[in-house]
Amino acid sequence: MNRRRLFAFLAMSTAVGFGTRVLLTGQPVPGTVSGNVRLEGGGPAAWAWVRVQATENLVYTAEDGSFLLQGVPDGASATITASYPGYKTGWAILIPPAGNVTITLRPYDARDNKGYVWNTSYPDPANLTLGCGHCMSPSFGEWRQTAHAGSATNPRFFSMYNGSDVKGTKPVSPGYKDDFRGTAGNCATCHAPGAAADAPFTTDMNSLAGVNREGVFCEFCHKVGAVYLNPATNRPYNNAPGVISMRLYRPFDDDQIFFGSVDDVARRVNYLEVERRSEFCAPCHQFSFWGTPIYESYREWQESAYPAQGVGCQSCHMPLGGSATFCLPEKGGLTRNPDRLASHLDLGVKDLSLMQATVRMKLEGRSTPEGIQTSVTLTNVLAGHHVPTDFPGRHMLLTVTATDSLGKTLPLRSGSTVPEWGGDVAGSPGKVFAKVLKDIETGQSPVVSYWRRSALVSDNRIPALASDTSQYVFAPPLVAGPVRIAAKLIFRRLFQAQAKEKGWATTDIVMAVAETIPNPAAGKNP
Repeated sequence: MNRRRLFAFLAMSTAVGFGTRVLLTGQPVPGTVSGNVRLEGGGPAAWAWVRVQATENLVYTAEDGSFLLQGVPDGASATITASYPGYKTGWAILIPPAGNVTITLRPYDARDNKGYVWNTSYPDPANLTLGCGHCMSPSFGEWRQTAHAGSATNPRFFSMYNGSDVKGTKPVSPGYKDDFRGTAGNCATCHAPGAAADAPFTTDMNSLAGVNREGVFCEFCHKVGAVYLNPATNRPYNNAPGVISMRLYRPFDDDQIFFGSVDDVARRVNYLEVERRSEFCAPCHQFSFWGTPIYESYREWQESAYPAQGVGCQSCHMPLGGSATFCLPEKGGLTRNPDRLASHLDLGVKDLSLMQATVRMKLEGRSTPEGIQTSVTLTNVLAGHHVPTDFPGRHMLLTVTATDSLGKTLPLRSGSTVPEWGGDVAGSPGKVFAKVLKDIETGQSPVVSYWRRSALVSDNRIPALASDTSQYVFAPPLVAGPVRIAAKLIFRRLFQAQAKEKGWATTDIVMAVAETIPNPAAGKNP
């Protein structure tokens, strides 16, 4: 069809998603597009989403499937998309004004092909049809920096899985494979879900190859069509971690399917509301071992004030507004409102600005005859879960010091001190925030070997929007002059001595600092 005939065709008819031709009749109202959305082999699609593609012009169909879009510019080609649960996104290409437009939606294949071969996320120069990074480079470039992209190759993970140092050159306890020799465990259900999809308890992390070494890769997440949660708790069922609690839609033949959080992508991508909700994250971030809750960030969020405010996991970890495209324009990508497109950076411990915005510190000091009275209040102002969360090796250390005018440290008279496992700050005035586990068999504590039977000793982590206040009294100075009080909060991924043995080359993250000088004359802060 030549250009003139194509233009004439668009002017008089609608090219619907899979080739149906709908003639426009009557006199449509200027600036509008009206019609119906129907389900193939069925009746009308009630409450379907109908949108002028890549715009904020969105309406819902009535119970009879009818719709009316207004404010559509006349005279220029427009794509109208329709989205409905369980059906592939349909579309119509037309020139407004237009009436009597019919978009018929086809159901997508509800089967899961266990023989499906996953596609790599990385561009493959030898095969330009493969690799998400060929076209989705904005999102791909973000994803490849994340912990998700490294979940199947992270040397820190393997040091715990195999019981070795991070180089894998010498044995260093603890290690899952040391404790349960000859077994694979269930680590792959979250760390290599593509490989574990059909073998959740027999996928050995040391045997991964090809795309499965890409961890939580692009296609895996976009093949998840649903998550299975216990309706009584809205949490994953016991003993169903990661991919076990996910419903995959791996296609047969060439009937490709992806799920996404944008409702107006024509061809192969289907809108899935759960991708925007915290439930999507639950399978890998809510799990117990031997009945002891370990990964609990999802429950912690559930029990916070954030769900009622409409704030979910993605709000902080995949914030909207970073980019106006997720597919390169030269590859057919469209410019959209950035507030509809999620970042794929998976913001977390690696993001210093996020960590330093998570906790607010308030430091107060008062000089009295009995000594320097000090109060430190820490408030979790940003995290939608406890801080720190999930892996029990993570902990925060608060240290508080008071020095006289000559820089001499004043001794602590009352108040808590950092426990001996606090490493180089052990015994310092302050406290530690952690979930502390004890190995039931050996009695050792704290431990991170949660794959063994362990018991919860204590948990003083700071819940979402909650505060912790600790009090300290330092001896009065022996010399005249101002006293300086300083407080610092640091984050560590693992107990310092163990991190050194394992070779974890991680540095302390300074989350908050504060200083104040009590006024000895007035007896209060200036």
